[in-house]
Formats: sequence, C-alpha cells, structure tokens
Amino acid sequence: MPSLNQADSHTSEPPPIDGGGDVAVAVADVRKSFGDVHALQGISFTAERASVLGILGPNGAGKTTMVKVLSTLLRPDSGTAVVAGHDVLKDPAGVRRSIMMTGQYAALDENLSGRENLELFGRLMGLGKSAARKRADTLLEEFDLVHAGRRAVRHYSGGMRRRVDIACGLVVRPEVVFLDEPTTGLDPRSRQGVWDLVTALKNQGITVLLTTQYLEEADVLSDNIIVIDKGTVIAEGTADELKEKTGGNYCEVVPLDPGQLGKAANALGDLVPAAVLADVDGGDRISIPAPDGAGTLSEALRRLDAAGIKLADIALRRPSLDDVFLSITGHSGGHA
Repeated sequence: MPSLNQADSHTSEPPPIDGGGDVAVAVADVRKSFGDVHALQGISFTAERASVLGILGPNGAGKTTMVKVLSTLLRPDSGTAVVAGHDVLKDPAGVRRSIMMTGQYAALDENLSGRENLELFGRLMGLGKSAARKRADTLLEEFDLVHAGRRAVRHYSGGMRRRVDIACGLVVRPEVVFLDEPTTGLDPRSRQGVWDLVTALKNQGITVLLTTQYLEEADVLSDNIIVIDKGTVIAEGTADELKEKTGGNYCEVVPLDPGQLGKAANALGDLVPAAVLADVDGGDRISIPAPDGAGTLSEALRRLDAAGIKLADIALRRPSLDDVFLSITGHSGGHA
C-alpha cells in the first residue's frame, strides 16, 4: 500500500483503552467535525482478531470518516482509537504498517499487468526484486489470476481488478484490512468471488472491517455488525441478534382470496396484534408475531382451517437484515 501522510501529534491525552489481547481494533468516544458538520459524535466499538466486522449506515452516517480515522488518513478531534496495538495518533506509522485499505475502485496502474502491479507494490513495501517476484507468483495463484497475470489490467473484468487490488494489499501480510464497499458495481459472480476472499482473509487470522451497501453481504460475511447513523453507533450485535430486536420470527398468511383477509384476521383472533389488525384493510397478506415458531404456525393453520379460509401461502419467516436496518435507521438498506 502506498505510504500515507503521517498524522500530526495530538495535543491532548484521551483516556486509555485496552487494544491488546483478542481485540484488533478498539475505538472509544471518537469525535470528528468538519466546521458545523459533526461527522462522528462519540463512536465506540471493538473488533475481535480474525473476525469480520460489518459497518452499516445510510449515506452521510460517518462510515467512511470512521475508516479514514482508523487508517490515519484523518485525525480525530478527540477520543482514542487503537489498531493492531498501535494508537492512531501516537503511532500512526505503526498503524499503517499493520493495515491494508481498499476503496470502492481499484487503485491499480491500468497499463501494467497484474503481475507487474503486484511486483510494484512489493517493492514499495520494501521487498527486494526477487522476493517481490516470488510474492507476486504466490498471490497470482492464490487469487486465481495466473492465466491473466501477464495481461494489462485495462483488459481485466471488474471482478479481476478487485481481486488484484486486494492482492496488492496483501503483498506484506496485514493484521487488519479495511474494505470500503468492495463489491460496488460488480456482477453477482464477481461479488461472490470477493465474498470468498473476505472469508479467506478471516481464515488466515486477519481482521476485516467491511463497509457495505449490501445488507445481504453483511449478513453472510460479518461475525458482528455495527450500525452507524448521524455519527453515532445506534445498534451493535450479530446479524441474528439484530434481527431479534425487530421482533424475531413472524408468520405470514396469504389468503387465496384477498377479499377474505379481514375474515382471516378475525379467525386468527388473539394471534393478531391490535396494531396489525388496524392495518388489514387493502392488503393481500397479514403478518403476525410467531414467538413459538412452528407452534404459532400450526395454531394459525388450525384456526384458518376451522374458518374455512383457503390459503395461497402461509410461512414462518425471520426478519431480513434489511427489515432491521429500516426499523433502526428509518432508511431502507438501499441507502446504506
């Protein structure tokens, strides 16, 4: 990774936090403002070693500002951030030696081949000519790019560019990797390839901080998720824990005749919350809480059958991460 400008020394002493042990990234009460715009307003979180932390939030939430602070591209106004045991203010050079960062667009020389880009990054990171070539060969094989290694990058597909971009950041093994929306603009096959790379990084003991606009991506890849909105962390937990906060399982009932939706709601009786019952008119389905899971589904079927209501569908469902995101932030996932 090309060298970053060293951050200026900090004039005040933020409270110390524990960045050791099994914690790869530790952030405590970090704040950053740009004039009257308060991008970060006291963000705190940790990321465990060899884990994937998903960072979600609508546009302008502060996700990219947070990543720039952690990678020493921006200096926080206050608070403490420790990355791989190095304080971002007291030891920015140590942070930069320990991380890899890739943005939404591949930072590659279009006129060089994939192999030449890898060798260039190796030399920039202090490897000798022979060591840089050997490392390039290894990465080309690991990233399934041997067949394209000698072709100019300008002829690569989007997915291949992304793989080379990430490989360049791994010429010297980092402890923490920042991936800022790494699959933006990629087709589904290339996206799956990047997902496989993220899993491979974790399996190698590398910590990954992943900002993404695809909630499915965070759901599949993340061990833990933080949701940022208006410069603060408003929710944190595993995907399952966040889904539980929206009410857990629910049972969705779709009558064959939409005109019988009201009759179906009456048949379900106390299984239908008052707020749901008041919103039945004009719809074609009804969703009810299913605290007992399959037990609730069975009871709903029994009551609907007794009322003679024919169904187009009935199913037990869990809230998606998109449902969680909408309920927490008031924005749909498409704006993350």
